[in-house]
Amino acid sequence: MTGRRASSTLISAEEPVVFVIDDDASVREALSNLFRSVGLRVEVFGSAHEFLQCKLPNVPSCLILDIRLPRLSGLDFQAELAKADIHIPIIFMTGHGDIPMTVRAMKAGAVDFLTKPFRDQDMLDAVTAAIERDRNSRDEAKILSDLHAHFATLTSRERQVMALVTSGLMNKQIAAEIGLAEITVKIHRGHIMRKMGAKSLPDLVRMAELLGIGPASDRSQT
Repeated sequence: MTGRRASSTLISAEEPVVFVIDDDASVREALSNLFRSVGLRVEVFGSAHEFLQCKLPNVPSCLILDIRLPRLSGLDFQAELAKADIHIPIIFMTGHGDIPMTVRAMKAGAVDFLTKPFRDQDMLDAVTAAIERDRNSRDEAKILSDLHAHFATLTSRERQVMALVTSGLMNKQIAAEIGLAEITVKIHRGHIMRKMGAKSLPDLVRMAELLGIGPASDRSQT
């Protein structure tokens, strides 16, 4: 089996994708057949360089990576991906596995480390876990991105009030803290709830925690 397919298929894909990097064509073909047999999309590459040439789709995915690649080891490539801010769950496979390599790979975030020959089911289980991890990470990133977008619509005063509200202060206390009328604080609070899309105060508190905001960082915005 050849290496990379046309990148247009990667870009347009909506379902999860399994990427395979191995310099052994027979391994690439075997894994491709395995994943396709259970309905998974798969893209195969003969080298890390080939993989880097493709445009990764914005869908849940994982990378099956041989530990011993030409010119650049799988462990070194894992480190390069991290430096490039490319976060994709990795499953390592090797015919030369040992404890130090396994420890290093897992500490750097690998999902699993399979020694050849491995059972098909072990690989499928590892891929299922990796894709689920990536899906959860993407969901969390989307939630945080949306929160930042909502937070950016608040005025500096609204941000200050939000920080004080979510720290547990009542409207009267906030009014005294920042020198506003209590009714003005109530108005700001209503605007904050609407702009942030918060259904309740506990909901707003959870948002503040995710955003890492608090009264200390906003007290100077008077």
